[in-house]
Amino acid sequence: MDATDGLERLWTPHRMPYITGENAPAGCPLCQAPDLPESDTLVVARGVTVFAVLNLYPYNPGHLMVCPYRHVADYTDLTEEETVETAAFTRTAMRVIRAVSRPHGFNLGMNQGAVAGAGIAAHLHQHVVPRWGGDANFMPVIGQTKILPQLLAETRLMLAKAWPA
Repeated sequence: MDATDGLERLWTPHRMPYITGENAPAGCPLCQAPDLPESDTLVVARGVTVFAVLNLYPYNPGHLMVCPYRHVADYTDLTEEETVETAAFTRTAMRVIRAVSRPHGFNLGMNQGAVAGAGIAAHLHQHVVPRWGGDANFMPVIGQTKILPQLLAETRLMLAKAWPA
């Protein structure tokens, strides 16, 4: 506790590289993700035209993204095959997350363009964010801190094992 303001501190120094852009990969991280060695990847499942990958800075445990392999920014530029497989992977992601984590609901969405909140605007990605009652508590609002009870590698393994072949 800090004697000057009486507040407790929950330190999250692992987020500083994200905030400062330090160690940001050269090039598109979503293009690079499928080619990383299995031990270093957060890829949960691979399809023909799209893949599912955990968000490196998740809003909640199990927060993943469905991404085309092709580097494309706008939803309207997806091929018919990419559009269909993005929808199918999103549905499968919801089923898998429900089976392993039993969330109460989901947020699904794409932020098209930096002005719309896309952190990686040049590579389209559909967010699949599991939600639980009370997960949006005071910590993010007051403390600008998100509590995540599981390491990303553990989440990836759990979801990858449950993803249908």
